[in-house]
Amino acid sequence: MVIKLRFSKYSSFLAFLAGLLFTANFALAVVDFVQVPSEVMKKEIPSSVTMPADYSSTKARLPVVYLLHGAGDDERGWGLNTPVQEMADKYGVIIVTPSVGLSWYFDSPVDSNTQFETFVSKELVKYVDSHYRSLPKREGRALAGLSMGGHGAMFLGLRHKDIFSAAVPISGGVDVCGSHPLVGPFSERWGIKQYLGPIEMYPERWRELSVINQVDRLKSGELAISIDCGTGDFFIEVNRQLHAKLTEKGISHEYVEFPGGHSWEYWRLALPRQMEFLNHHFQNLAATQKLGKSK
Repeated sequence: MVIKLRFSKYSSFLAFLAGLLFTANFALAVVDFVQVPSEVMKKEIPSSVTMPADYSSTKARLPVVYLLHGAGDDERGWGLNTPVQEMADKYGVIIVTPSVGLSWYFDSPVDSNTQFETFVSKELVKYVDSHYRSLPKREGRALAGLSMGGHGAMFLGLRHKDIFSAAVPISGGVDVCGSHPLVGPFSERWGIKQYLGPIEMYPERWRELSVINQVDRLKSGELAISIDCGTGDFFIEVNRQLHAKLTEKGISHEYVEFPGGHSWEYWRLALPRQMEFLNHHFQNLAATQKLGKSK
């Protein structure tokens, strides 16, 4: 399909000048859209890999942020709706988003074609480390995500602390057993029961795999955590509960909430502040390791 746009000569000239100015002053990050093979699922998973604009002209190994999408989205959503390329350039990181459908980043016990815990934590990490100039250790890897992807960031971070050093849930569905008056029981929404089975039949499975019940795996300092949610979001209460549980257990973390709902308007503002958190995290780890080597 070819889309034709018509402009007046004057507007075309202004657009041309604007393009020249933009090109002269702002180098754009490079985005690869790749098919990542999954042995465990016997298929290829579409994924986006965003690199800083100077990636090809440097030799440095870069930290990787695995930026997970929400329900109903895919590997392109973050890049289309938020300044992902700008963030890659500003902080010198590689940003990776796999397309996982409605999987909630679980290894489904009822669907062998949905094994996304294994895919993200093992197969995708291995692919990125072998195809890109990543920093191939846990200190160079972080997870972040929105909504379903916020659940995924915390879920994978808690269960794979040997692979990832930070987890940032934004508007995260961090208790799949929860509910809200606006949307009803979460167990009936967003396709979760398709991958876990009905909650009435498998209540223990649901409780075990809910992020808020995975916190007992964690000791303070094992995982850098920053939680971010809008006060008008239907996930706000479960995020407050997660914050309370982490606080009760003495687990260091950051927690912020701002006016806003479950929307790209909120997430466009949340991503830059959470990338700043991750930038400080990576810098602190690098400084600590450098100090340790100098002793």
